[in-house]
Amino acid sequence: MAKNFIFTIVAHQGYIRHENESDYALQNDILFNAISETYLPLLDMLHRLKSENLKFKLALVLSPVLCSLLDDPLIKEQYIHWLEKRIAFGEKEVQRLKNDSALLKNAESCLQKTRKNLVDFTQSYSQNLLKEFSFFSDNGYLELLATCATYAFLPHYGDMTEILNAQIEVGLYSHRHYFGSNPDGFYLPFMGYTPGIEKILRAYGLRYTIIDIRSMLFSKTLPENGIFSPVRCDIDSQNSLSQTSLAFFCQDSDTPDDITGVNGFSSRPVYKNQCKDVSFELSSEELAGSGLISDGMPRIPAHYCYWNNQNASVYDFNESQKQVKLDAQEFFTSKKAKLDKAQKCMEGKNPSLLCVVDAKSLGQNWSEGIDWLENVIRDFAASDIQLESPSPLLGNTFALQKVLPYSGAVQGNSYGEDLLDASNSWMIRYTRKMAERMVDLSDRYPNETGLKIRLLNLGAKELMLAQSSEWAQMLHEGEFPEYVTERFKEMIKSFMIVFDSLGSNSVSTEWLTKIEKEHVIFPWMNFRMFSPKK
Repeated sequence: MAKNFIFTIVAHQGYIRHENESDYALQNDILFNAISETYLPLLDMLHRLKSENLKFKLALVLSPVLCSLLDDPLIKEQYIHWLEKRIAFGEKEVQRLKNDSALLKNAESCLQKTRKNLVDFTQSYSQNLLKEFSFFSDNGYLELLATCATYAFLPHYGDMTEILNAQIEVGLYSHRHYFGSNPDGFYLPFMGYTPGIEKILRAYGLRYTIIDIRSMLFSKTLPENGIFSPVRCDIDSQNSLSQTSLAFFCQDSDTPDDITGVNGFSSRPVYKNQCKDVSFELSSEELAGSGLISDGMPRIPAHYCYWNNQNASVYDFNESQKQVKLDAQEFFTSKKAKLDKAQKCMEGKNPSLLCVVDAKSLGQNWSEGIDWLENVIRDFAASDIQLESPSPLLGNTFALQKVLPYSGAVQGNSYGEDLLDASNSWMIRYTRKMAERMVDLSDRYPNETGLKIRLLNLGAKELMLAQSSEWAQMLHEGEFPEYVTERFKEMIKSFMIVFDSLGSNSVSTEWLTKIEKEHVIFPWMNFRMFSPKK
């Protein structure tokens, strides 16, 4: 009897793209650091494991916005420049620390890693990371799940079917555009589920999604196998809706807290302290001569970190790698114990356990995260537990137990409260009003041509970008609140100009062209996706 473990990585990113990179260096750093600390090391790991013919499979979510940015020539050029500046900074650091052997070793290590990232990005992967992920998907090492166009939190629009349709449809179109395949699974941002979404997902040919453990365990029908087996949706007959064969997987409640929680693996004292960057430790004079920033610019991370989590102690790579192996083994042992116990209770059935981890936890917030993941994969590969993806475990969907999930999410206290609190609740009234107007416009101008089509498609883009839950999350976490507020208001203003221009039958082509060049995302956008389905 087989036991299966599903490790799912979710990578998403707000649409932060500016031609003037010096004015938005801090904001651009979010994506560039993610490429350096997570996506490039993840690809290196996959190539390494493939060369050893190790048997494993991971599930991966790459949001459409992230794919658009990774495929953008401007972003690629800026990222190369970003790396070159940090290489120059690192060379000066090596000279500065030549008499401090402990710190010098860490500076050299950071410099070597940055140089390797530049070579990998420009030469090994030819600036095309999406092609590499697609390669591993085609060769059976990854299962790629689709997700919403702009990572919108769907329960906020649960009563607006046209909005749900558009977010899902654009997300699927993006997946086909970048990866050339139709996905089986669809990841609901923040696992935000509300009844009715399952009908739309199934109508687009999707077979499964993932929900929070409370959505599963608070369902009207208690799942016989708990979280250790997928179920299918049983629509409430009182709502006079038909049953659907959409399957649900449920995440393990212990993850990601066992990784990123207060006492999680990433908090071990020997691991690198990602929050203590040398660019914030240097004096103004030392930093000014480093070439990292220009005069008048605020300090930005260099991503040269020399200390561990233990009170300013110098980071020791070898000690951290020993701890990585111990933590990977502890993670494997805890999941194996769960699966062994579940197998005894399930009377001959094959249990499966699914964990969902944000990509930020693997590299960006935890430097050793990818090393830990590689050790986890090796531990599972050497055991009797298969490291699998969701699709092969579905079998005959109609044979699964029928369950009506409870509304919920993984964000906040299971209901997405963090995305609608005192810091960001002012945003929802604008996005919902914009959504109502977009549906009306798509119905009122179904057969327009010329400038009106460009206006309508731009309005659809601005609405979708404003609906991104990335902005609400950033406000909740206090991450660049002024920037987020300004960007959100720009999207509202752009949509209102579109709305007013259509009403007055006049438009500034100069303004329209300018905004189209700024927001090059979704070049295939068709505003008719917002039309009511008839």
